[in-house]
Amino acid sequence: MRDILIGIDAGTSVIKSVAFDLGGRQIAACAIPNIYENEGGKGVVQDLNRTWADAAKTLADLADKVENLARRVAAISVTAQGDGTWLIDKNGDPVGKGWLWLDARAGETVERLRGDSGDVARFSHTGSGLAACQMGSQLRWILDNAPEMLDGATTGFHCKDWLYFKLTGKRATDPSEAVFTFGDFSTRTYSDDVIDFLDLKRQRGLLPEIVDGATTQHALSESAASLTGLLAGTPVVLGYVDVVCTSLGAGLYEPGTDTGCSIIGSTGMHMRLATSPADVQLNQDLTGYTMCFPVAGHYAQMQSNMAATLNIDWILSVAGSVLKSFGVEKSKTDLLAQMEDWLSEAKETSLLFHPYISEAGERGPFVDATARASFVGLDMNHGFADMVRAVFDGLALAARDCYVEMGPLPARVRLTGGAARSRSLRRILGGALGASVQTSEREEAGAAGTAMIAAVSLGMYGSMADCVREWVTPYQRSPESVDAGMAARFNAAFPQYRQSRLALRPVWHTLSHGSAPVSEQERLT
Repeated sequence: MRDILIGIDAGTSVIKSVAFDLGGRQIAACAIPNIYENEGGKGVVQDLNRTWADAAKTLADLADKVENLARRVAAISVTAQGDGTWLIDKNGDPVGKGWLWLDARAGETVERLRGDSGDVARFSHTGSGLAACQMGSQLRWILDNAPEMLDGATTGFHCKDWLYFKLTGKRATDPSEAVFTFGDFSTRTYSDDVIDFLDLKRQRGLLPEIVDGATTQHALSESAASLTGLLAGTPVVLGYVDVVCTSLGAGLYEPGTDTGCSIIGSTGMHMRLATSPADVQLNQDLTGYTMCFPVAGHYAQMQSNMAATLNIDWILSVAGSVLKSFGVEKSKTDLLAQMEDWLSEAKETSLLFHPYISEAGERGPFVDATARASFVGLDMNHGFADMVRAVFDGLALAARDCYVEMGPLPARVRLTGGAARSRSLRRILGGALGASVQTSEREEAGAAGTAMIAAVSLGMYGSMADCVREWVTPYQRSPESVDAGMAARFNAAFPQYRQSRLALRPVWHTLSHGSAPVSEQERLT
């Protein structure tokens, strides 16, 4: 009996395969830490063959946990970290290493393209702001600076596309990543106007066919079957990009509810659901993402902070370094436990923190590769606990900054990602957004989301709404209500947060380039 669905989720930190029964209950999971490396000052890359080998091993390892796995698998579905550029040649072999979303080499290319008047039209097609993490920007940088990197390349993939190719031999990408980089969200197809704007017309042949896993499957190849121990011919589904799958598994889509979804991990991703092309709300700063959703006519609109828990990691590392200088060794686990005490000790102050700690700058709700973190308002009365609290508040204010660019704040936010386990962060985020916060008992939202696409694609459910009722709704915990006092404090702090980050922007550019950008009005005066 084929009674198991496998969801592969190849993230930035971990590659995992998760087995579910047909009703959405998690049965078993196998994971391997992912490995990527820095290249030069701004490059971040990953080995394609090792990524496939690791993903295949997680599938093979599931057989040790699930009896008679191969004959029970109804389908395999794959999602992975988004953006980046993974090139292969005509034989299917890698051309160099895959560029990740963390790669910042195309930062200046993005600045130049965003300054072009044609970017307004490009944005109207894709619904997504240009960023250094995207394949279009990265290909443009390669052509301008190192065109030899494209020698022999015949197909440009993202991570999940590469794994799908190794599973099936099919060169394809899904509607979400294809459209927000090179397409038109209203038609879910590639846009020649967008490709022309990026000056990539000659590279058009690198773009693979768009395949919608919600309606289409391909068969597991003989070679992939041999490596994984699964049966050749098993249906394989190309899932949507990981943030879409995670939002699906976490509960962004539930007809009749006013719900947003935030993923607070290394990055912060904040989403609203648009129920038609006309419902998509594009901001004037030409930022954010509009991602096709695996439901006809629906889109996940997203504004994404480049760094979320990376800011917490940073403040912990500062504490650890200071303690170590006095001969005290503390593990990250110890420091995380201490963090709750610091948060309880912190005073209610006006101290602000802008959480732009990533060397790649910021991409939502504005794009600026030079953006950097800062405390604003420090004085002699502030201690380390106040700085820790300011970091948490900064993450919450950055989330609000993202949500207001997509329309009214949601009444409820479904929260997932590693930081969702922090009660303090949930309370602070709820106050900043004025929304109840709800988490799920299901930890593997991304793998569940891609498996849900397979379940609908294979006709196990008549609609995604039917699937959600079994796979998502039963796992939702009771919502945590808003702290009214905290909400009032954040309402007062938010305008100051926005004003100070706008004022600091010329300073970031000065630090990065040696001089601040000058507006046309300033030149005339």
